[in-house]
Amino acid sequence: MYEATLRIDHQSPYADVTLGKDVHVEMWCNQYCDLVYVSGSDIETPVETFDDTVGIQEIVYKDEEAVLITDSCLLDYRDNLLEGYLQPHQCLSLPPLTYSDVALFARVLALTEEQLSGVYHSISDSHRVTVEAKREIRSIAPDIPILMLDSALPTLSDGQQRALSLAVEMGYYEIPRGSTTGEIADEMGVSRRTFEEHLRRAENKIIKNLLRYFLT
Repeated sequence: MYEATLRIDHQSPYADVTLGKDVHVEMWCNQYCDLVYVSGSDIETPVETFDDTVGIQEIVYKDEEAVLITDSCLLDYRDNLLEGYLQPHQCLSLPPLTYSDVALFARVLALTEEQLSGVYHSISDSHRVTVEAKREIRSIAPDIPILMLDSALPTLSDGQQRALSLAVEMGYYEIPRGSTTGEIADEMGVSRRTFEEHLRRAENKIIKNLLRYFLT
């Protein structure tokens, strides 16, 4: 089997809300409603858009994150892009569908490289598409999910990414530490408290996501 992550430039309510915003959307569809995870520094705008388009049954907020259940499925609204390309080539999509930077990111599973290539070329006839990652699946243990590294890692805000990157670059995780949080904050141009908050959130997201896969 083969798996590829495709980036497809795409317009839909879920993709459109990421235009020019620090917003990341993940969607699980069960044909009559969607489970949607939204993260980023500006989640109110997408939540309002989803309420206006597909409706919202229930929503839970936490920090810069929201999990919601929609009234109806986005596929019924106007967004049946992927399945129309997968079915003719007998391929599957692995949830969730991810939306970021006005694009759809989809993990596609195929029995052969030819099927995977067929999906790519079919989509590229109508949309700009790039292959973000690809691998051959030779075997899987029954209790280990089909997993690519990018699906195990969480989405970080720009501030969280910058804080984590600088911490690594400036030796914060070395023994002994190569820098203090105050020094890294100065380099980042923010207060020490702001830097530490960004770093704490980034570390918390990464650790929790990885633990879900490797300690269950």
